[in-house]
Amino acid sequence: MASSMARVTELNTQRAEKELAAWGTLDRPLPEELDPSEIWWRDRYNQLSTLGYRLRPRYSPEWVPSWKALKKDWADCEDGKRLEFGQIIDATRVLDGRVVTLKRVSRMDQPYEVEIGVYFSSEPLISDPANHCVPIYDVLSLDDDDDDTAILVMPLLRAYTDPNFDTIGEAVECFRQLFEGLQFMHRHHVAHRDCMNRNIMLDPTNLYPELFHPVETSLRMDYRGRAKHLTRTQRPPKYYLIDFGISRRYDPSDTNPREVPIWGGDKDVPEFQNSNQPLNPFPTDVFYIGNAIRKDFLLKKRGFEFMKPLMADMIQHDPDKRPNIDEVVSRFNDIRCELSGRKLRSRPVDIDEGLVDRVVRTTSHWSRRIVFIVRGTPAIPNAPDI
Repeated sequence: MASSMARVTELNTQRAEKELAAWGTLDRPLPEELDPSEIWWRDRYNQLSTLGYRLRPRYSPEWVPSWKALKKDWADCEDGKRLEFGQIIDATRVLDGRVVTLKRVSRMDQPYEVEIGVYFSSEPLISDPANHCVPIYDVLSLDDDDDDTAILVMPLLRAYTDPNFDTIGEAVECFRQLFEGLQFMHRHHVAHRDCMNRNIMLDPTNLYPELFHPVETSLRMDYRGRAKHLTRTQRPPKYYLIDFGISRRYDPSDTNPREVPIWGGDKDVPEFQNSNQPLNPFPTDVFYIGNAIRKDFLLKKRGFEFMKPLMADMIQHDPDKRPNIDEVVSRFNDIRCELSGRKLRSRPVDIDEGLVDRVVRTTSHWSRRIVFIVRGTPAIPNAPDI
């Protein structure tokens, strides 16, 4: 119970921070009022429809709030939810009915995001299983906008830690994919420069057979109950690195590139604290991934002690002392091979988990664990071929 309350408090704090960033105040508009970022999308509803992408009813020029006719509370209606991030919206691709994500990008503010995203989404890179860069399905230009604005069409993704990991083995496969994905970027001479935990996502297609609402992700798309999901052991997801807004691609001959520090979402980077001296961004990427795992697993869960030595090296204060990503992958493979089946099938336990939660979760976990053992389901889920 204590862990559940702490999670609610954390989510409320994050929501307040996002609201303050979006509107400059914690006084939110009325549910039937669109904020400025939503108005931008509404004004382009018809043009996007012509291009084959249909926004949700809330963003139609003809929208009438459904709760007024249904005599319901706005919070109980699908169209009562506003965007979490104003530059990102979901849409239905008319061609096949697939729900996708549209991201509004300024070519001036993020000059390399389109270029790098399209690069990793082109052949032969897009077909490489080691590629964990979010796929770019299309790049749209709108008639009424200047050349500065581009809209990236991407899959609908979900935060990589949601739903919770059911086993240590599921997390181990996640770590493997993250290291593999960063190694793939570095081998192609691209530094992400902001690969912190909020820029790590998963493809929910297999986990959520009936999908979920893009904003209220705990509910079904139609708002008729909670979104049901399977475990990662049952339906292994693929993990992706997103947001190439400050990423850089270098010439292969430049073996030691230098960049003036630019702050990403993780403010813990040691080399950025007291200096603007140009630095090699690749060791900073290693820090970002290591710190994400440290924050989301080592500091919040029991059972990941085997990752502590590697994480400690990845987040060393001196970037020159950190292992490069090839060394990280090699060391992690050795660690993974030493883990027993019993360890891999065990349950990650929240550090602040209460007695009641522990009993309920352990009972549920063991009921699944026994079935997986009997069926011979791998303790480390196999990565999907996407």
